[in-house]
Amino acid sequence: METHLFSSLQIRDLRLKNRLVMSPMQQYSSPDGLVGSWHLVHLGSRAVGGVGLVITEATAVTPNGRNTLFDTGLWNDAQVTAWQTVVQFVQAQGAKIAVQLWHTGGKGSHAHPAAGFHYIAPTEGGWVTKSASAVSLDKQHTPDALTVPEIQTLVAEFAAGAQRAVAAGFDAIELHAGHGYLFHQFYSALANHRHDDYGGSFDNRIRLLLETVDAVRAVIPAGMPLLIRLSAVDFSEEEHAWTLADSVRLTAILQ
Repeated sequence: METHLFSSLQIRDLRLKNRLVMSPMQQYSSPDGLVGSWHLVHLGSRAVGGVGLVITEATAVTPNGRNTLFDTGLWNDAQVTAWQTVVQFVQAQGAKIAVQLWHTGGKGSHAHPAAGFHYIAPTEGGWVTKSASAVSLDKQHTPDALTVPEIQTLVAEFAAGAQRAVAAGFDAIELHAGHGYLFHQFYSALANHRHDDYGGSFDNRIRLLLETVDAVRAVIPAGMPLLIRLSAVDFSEEEHAWTLADSVRLTAILQ
């Protein structure tokens, strides 16, 4: 049987030398959201190893979008400069590199995994987390529900993060819309109990993701791929859980 694993792949204007992709892996090694020599080795070594596409760890578009105080970011120009060194090295090895943009929503403000990964309150250096609804996602604390103006601000922050990704030289952008993070908190009815334009019906629950996709697509080059990572199912027997059929329906809309 013919295999295509080592054949090239064209996605918009991006051409990958093969179909081997390095998945995002959190490193918890970024003070102030800055990447450094650890990330140069971590990501660069995979490029040296021959993968066609390297995808960075989840990278927050705002400080309050992180899971811990040690996650990477793209909310300021210093982070753009730090990323450029890593991006250029990966590309020099013949690989392409995508940044995974991210917001944890109600799952943020945690200690480093080595310190127990427990929730950190604002009085301890953490922050007030916000989600689609006031539903606990980590069994440690309950986030506040986002207001509509705050939702609109989040969309703008993703667009700004995308612009910084372009400035840093990334070849593609991926939005992390799975694993119970912000976008998943909206499209899953298990976490979204809203009664406005961002809750209730399927179309309302996917609205935030679609608005963000439109905002990001509008500020990046037409030939740059925009990827979306989804959680295909909620792994729940509850009546309103997200299903594979929902993911198929959403994928068609995103396309």
